[in-house]
Amino acid sequence: MQDENVTTAHRIAEAITERIVSGALPPDAPLRQDHIAREFNSSHVPVREAFRQLEALYLVVAAPRRGVRVAPLDAKSTKEIVEMRVALEVVALRNAAPRYTPAHLAAIELALIEADKAETIREFETANRAFHRALVMPCAMPRLLASLEGLRLANSRLVLAMARNAGWRPRSNGDHRLILQALRDRQIGHACELLTRHNQTIERLARPGGA
Repeated sequence: MQDENVTTAHRIAEAITERIVSGALPPDAPLRQDHIAREFNSSHVPVREAFRQLEALYLVVAAPRRGVRVAPLDAKSTKEIVEMRVALEVVALRNAAPRYTPAHLAAIELALIEADKAETIREFETANRAFHRALVMPCAMPRLLASLEGLRLANSRLVLAMARNAGWRPRSNGDHRLILQALRDRQIGHACELLTRHNQTIERLARPGGA
């Protein structure tokens, strides 16, 4: 029964993550244990565990008398997401880059190509997450990687929300190409500077008017 609860909790967490990131569940939307338990034909035990997993990823927040709700996407949250991602992803890249093999660089390039080929914002953002994950995966720092995974999901929420408001069209990502080239040239410091500037753009674009 315990293994079944763990599997069900993971399935529930994945489904709700998708709804939050896509915007199907908007910021501050309430999440009712009993409704979710009925939807997934489960007890409340795996639902509570799924909520804990989502809270660890900062996708939901729990407050006394308000229950569990989808985490906000206000200016304060955006600033926190960006500043944490800027700092942590650079630490991960500095530790990952010296470990790169040709296979690692090929994985980064593949994600870049998939992003360039994307015809929808969802396809682009999936490839974008894959690119940033491939950049840092060799760092061999599991706690850092876990934190970055949550921040990437939060970043995806921002990107998809902005696309719904402002529209989106297929485009090549020049920043990604410059980062990859710097890594191929073993210019790790320059790659980190490029990555910092690239990650900071999301906060600027999220402001009213994109300025």
